[in-house]
Amino acid sequence: MNGPVTPRWLIWARELQALAQSGLAYAESPFDRERYEGIRQIAAEMMATGSDADMARVLDLFTAQDGYATPKAVVRAAVFDDRGRILLVREVLDHDRWTLPGGWADVNLSPVENTVKEVREESGFDVRVTRLAAVWDRDRQGHPPGPFSCYTLCFLCELTGGVATTSVETSEIGWFAEDDIPADLSLGRVLPQQIARLFAHRRDAGLPTDFD
Repeated sequence: MNGPVTPRWLIWARELQALAQSGLAYAESPFDRERYEGIRQIAAEMMATGSDADMARVLDLFTAQDGYATPKAVVRAAVFDDRGRILLVREVLDHDRWTLPGGWADVNLSPVENTVKEVREESGFDVRVTRLAAVWDRDRQGHPPGPFSCYTLCFLCELTGGVATTSVETSEIGWFAEDDIPADLSLGRVLPQQIARLFAHRRDAGLPTDFD
């Protein structure tokens, strides 16, 4: 995929943060814990320096992570209507740019349950998940870099009910044909080529799940 290349300093900062987080989850010696906390401090300094972010905020973000470090998980829904148009919502937190309904996966819900919930909350529509279309790695797809490693699970969905309803997260709901996708996409959430690929999955149910 073409797009922003993840800078080496960000990869190193992530790896150091993950090492510190996992180490702190299992370390019993106070000396080992002190060493891992030092590694976390270095990771935060690298992240803050490379991104021009506030050091205290970065350190708070890293300190809030506990347990064995794993990639974050996001769900996205490709909902199509009977005219073959895809559902997009304007994301308030990203300057009202368009994206597929979805977000961080909540605990105690399956990927499918998370997807159904996100669509209902962000658009007002009820859907039935029909197929897993893709499992994409954020960096390898070319999204703008983020502080953590992240996987996105994209599901094809059928519309089953509901009415278009905005929420605290969304300011507008819209249906778009493949040749009419808006230019102002929230690129941190979805890329034009990903939407094109989801249209391809709808046309051909025999396509295997995409993965990185």
